[in-house]
Amino acid sequence: MQIDVQARCLDCGHQVPYTSGLTHCPKCGSAWLEAVYDYDVVRRLWTEQMAYRPFDLWRYHELLPVEEVPPPMHMGEGGTPLFPVQNLGMMLKQPNIYVKDERQNPTSSFKDRQAAVTIAVLKEAGLTDVVVASTGNVAIAYSAYASRAGIKLWAFVSSSVPLEKMREIAIYGTQVVKVTGTYDQTKQVAARFAQERGLYLDRGARSIPTVESMKTLAFEIAEQLAILQPTSRYGGRRWVAPDWYVQAVSGGLGPLGVAKGFRELYRMGLIDKMPKLAIVQSAGCDPMVRAWEKDSPQPEDVAVPHTHITTLGTGRPGRTYTLLYEYVKEHGGIFLRVTDEEAFRAMHMMAKMEGLSMEPAAAVAFAGLTQLVRQGVIQPHETVVVNCTGHTMPIESHILGEKWAEEVTAEEALAEDFPSEGLLTALSGLSPQYHAKVLIVDDHEPARILFRRILQSLGNYQLLEAPDGPTALRLAKEAKPNLIILDLMMPGMDGFQVLEALKADPETAHIPVIVVTAKHLTEAEHRRIEALARSLLFKGEFLSDEFFEEIRALLEE
Repeated sequence: MQIDVQARCLDCGHQVPYTSGLTHCPKCGSAWLEAVYDYDVVRRLWTEQMAYRPFDLWRYHELLPVEEVPPPMHMGEGGTPLFPVQNLGMMLKQPNIYVKDERQNPTSSFKDRQAAVTIAVLKEAGLTDVVVASTGNVAIAYSAYASRAGIKLWAFVSSSVPLEKMREIAIYGTQVVKVTGTYDQTKQVAARFAQERGLYLDRGARSIPTVESMKTLAFEIAEQLAILQPTSRYGGRRWVAPDWYVQAVSGGLGPLGVAKGFRELYRMGLIDKMPKLAIVQSAGCDPMVRAWEKDSPQPEDVAVPHTHITTLGTGRPGRTYTLLYEYVKEHGGIFLRVTDEEAFRAMHMMAKMEGLSMEPAAAVAFAGLTQLVRQGVIQPHETVVVNCTGHTMPIESHILGEKWAEEVTAEEALAEDFPSEGLLTALSGLSPQYHAKVLIVDDHEPARILFRRILQSLGNYQLLEAPDGPTALRLAKEAKPNLIILDLMMPGMDGFQVLEALKADPETAHIPVIVVTAKHLTEAEHRRIEALARSLLFKGEFLSDEFFEEIRALLEE
């Protein structure tokens, strides 16, 4: 059973049904909306059904803005381990420290939750192009899920992002755009590009799917703690909130979603308290901590971050900080900073002491935890959950070849005389001026997605899709593609009939066709195809070098 999702404005309270295209309040124009549900119905369903569901992100689908559960691009996201770190606990004399190991997600970071839910929503909406700005992990996660969904991803990353992360992004077929400038400037460049091209832009904490995805962390933690902690302490409760949730942040989306998740559990009566938040930033980019120390609800922006931990380089967190500030004021917690050196020491400590190798951003949280325990802010009897947000592996440069990214300068792309000498000039190489058009004809959507991804990896082609013969003939006549890839076995008008109709029309007779089939062909059928098509390929063979070369040769004619 799927629950209706409503979008409520955080400013005026106006509430309307949620749709993927809803970005602003229709009453006051605010860009800050939150999803609300029928929590009484959800509690009843969870009480009855939760014991029979797989332990992954989608077990909580009634509180997610998706229709198909799990979506086709599901890769096992969520359901990550929660376990005690006994050696660290002994060192800190803190017996109840647990790690939420988000490294176990498909691309090794907690951003897979965000990508899985957001891409599922966009896929259901029929979008084919998405723009993101990222310091690394978001673009990696979105690249993986966009690839499975057949969605073209444009990833704008600051030039300070490590090359290993850029290569990881690029290997999925994403168009990587390196921006010479800060991450905040990179977001501006991406926003202008998306606006000019009319493409969907991921808006981070202002996007309902992204916030909703992160609250699944809270749901999982509350279920796992009830199992790991002595039942006598909690009276056998099924859901248990920790005393503290600790996470390193850049823009703050993770804790914002986690806070919403715990609020919803509390509202449904599944937990009996709200955890305190420990939000940790790098000392070289700490706008939230600076504002917190002045007891200000508005962040104190950092124009130029000075940290080697580039994934935490958001100098302008905006209203996300304000919302977190309000939570901490109401339920307790703290904002604190640690130095890069402290984070690097924590990396060594966790690897050598607990066997946990993590990226520097995750180590910031453990450095913050150490600081809070030693200062007596976190008490020995309290239960603490630390988000180990990610661990990425490098991609060797020779795998990708030479031209795997475009590069622009933020100063040029954000020039005042936009668009004549601003973004369009700086990003002229990214304009969708495709070399050739390719029409993919197959009644099986996963096959079309696979062909789309293959062709996107081969070059900058304009890709058209048809699920049946009549649609294929119409698109062939209207768009005049340079190549048609045609499935032979389709219901209604099959591939043979499509071939004959193409050849019979003077406007389409010249278009080369590659026929793809899983069917065993008779000798007569072979001859029939040879007379009508340029090439025949059997499914299962279309990842061969011969297929790639055939496509390139036909499109270069």
